[in-house]
Amino acid sequence: MRALSVCAFSRKLSRVKWTSHLTTYQDRLIVHISATEAMSTDSWALAVDEQESTVKPIKNLRIMEAGDTASRQTNDDGDKSDEEEKEDKATQSLLNKLIRSNVVNNTNQVEVLQRDPNSPLYSVKTFEELRLKPQLLKGVYEMGFNRPSKIQENALPMMLAEPPQNLIAQSQSGTGKTAAFVLAMLSHVDPGLKWPQCLCISPTYELALQTGKVIAQMGKFYPEVKLAYAVRGHKMERGVKIKEQIVIGTPGTVLDWCVKLKLIDPKKIKVFVLDEADVMIATQGHQDQSIRIQRMLPKGCQMLLFSATFEDSVWKFAERVVPDPNIIKLKREEETLDTIKQYYVQCNSKEDKFNALCNIYGAITIAQAMIFCHTRKTANWLAGQLSKEGHQVALLSGEMVVEQRAAVIERFRDGKEKVLITTNVCARGMYTTEYTSNQMQSCIDVEQVSVVINFDLPLDKDGNPDNETYLHRIGRTGRFGKRGLAVNMVDSQRSMEILKTYERHFNKKILRLDTDDLDEIEKIAN
Repeated sequence: MRALSVCAFSRKLSRVKWTSHLTTYQDRLIVHISATEAMSTDSWALAVDEQESTVKPIKNLRIMEAGDTASRQTNDDGDKSDEEEKEDKATQSLLNKLIRSNVVNNTNQVEVLQRDPNSPLYSVKTFEELRLKPQLLKGVYEMGFNRPSKIQENALPMMLAEPPQNLIAQSQSGTGKTAAFVLAMLSHVDPGLKWPQCLCISPTYELALQTGKVIAQMGKFYPEVKLAYAVRGHKMERGVKIKEQIVIGTPGTVLDWCVKLKLIDPKKIKVFVLDEADVMIATQGHQDQSIRIQRMLPKGCQMLLFSATFEDSVWKFAERVVPDPNIIKLKREEETLDTIKQYYVQCNSKEDKFNALCNIYGAITIAQAMIFCHTRKTANWLAGQLSKEGHQVALLSGEMVVEQRAAVIERFRDGKEKVLITTNVCARGMYTTEYTSNQMQSCIDVEQVSVVINFDLPLDKDGNPDNETYLHRIGRTGRFGKRGLAVNMVDSQRSMEILKTYERHFNKKILRLDTDDLDEIEKIAN
């Protein structure tokens, strides 16, 4: 029997677990098996056992790359470059949710565009000001929310207003937007009516289940309100009316429940939420399905749309499904490099780079370090070399399934590994090209990261200097008011030209570091 790859094995087991979970607990509000529990523990452990029986692991590595690469296209070096990896926005969004335990404390200012400019602009600084039902307020505090986040301050009064107000909001993962629209749905529900009143659409069933988890937590003290999942694997009989007041699902299944199976009467929906709109429109067919659902809803239904980015395609989509909206946008905040010392090391090969890396480690004390590589092949090689030197290494790769990536990052955040090696693809999976500082910060904002090393300098898909990626790579250090250290490995005239581009763009001098001079290395740490 051919051995399953970790990725395939994990997906297969995960699918079985979710189907079983949804069928058994469809009529309960509490979600007994979370995404992380079902996918990153049992199936991951079994998958590792399967992998270890067929693959010789690199000694001391905590997380190994896995997957059946035989069927994948490779370059001349037998390895895909990061630009050949197809970005999966839904996976990125789910990863952001899985690895975050609380709201990001970002400093972006909120810009509010009201449909009626003459209407007073309300905002709140406490949840008590919203006059929530006591059981919901108790649930909010139980979740650890002490005060509204920046987007919640302005969004919640709009979402809870009477008459209902439509809203388009730009808010990346970690700003509390899921809790905001969940609170709105729970507040508008009439528990005495046994039919769907609130409908939330998510791009994938994994993301839908994450939203359901928030509803379960916030509705812990409101057991009269029930939740149903309209996702694949949840089989329902035709004509059996749904009694749960809140339905969360993916566009295709929700459309089937409304049209084919007639399980939901769309004319009775009070609140319609479109979450992860930028992910939604990147998924084949989801735009049209969402619009078809929206057209069946009553005229007075409240429309809420959330998106991490506001590209033209997102705006066009939002305008079609949200009439006369209020709009909330986050003003971009530029990340500063003032607290980060930047150096470069002249090398001739990857072996030279590795030796320089070892010299740096030998001369200064490093709490935790992040190392960025261009390809998976380089990342694998470097992880093996560092492991042989006795370093605790975590490896993050684009071919890992999302639960595996989340587990790697969690271990790194907990300090179980001191070195995190990642490829560009995985790094981009932690932030979007717009609002990158907060996205990346929310995923890996580790106080102990004292050094960031660009083993390979970041390039865009055309091979040109990628200023923004450089900014947010080295921005992983110098956090929390501490000074940080960024070291760039330069191995050719071309990479030196790229480094000079970064110097000019950020108007910051990048100094040469001689890693053969241990005294000089010691000085940069002081």
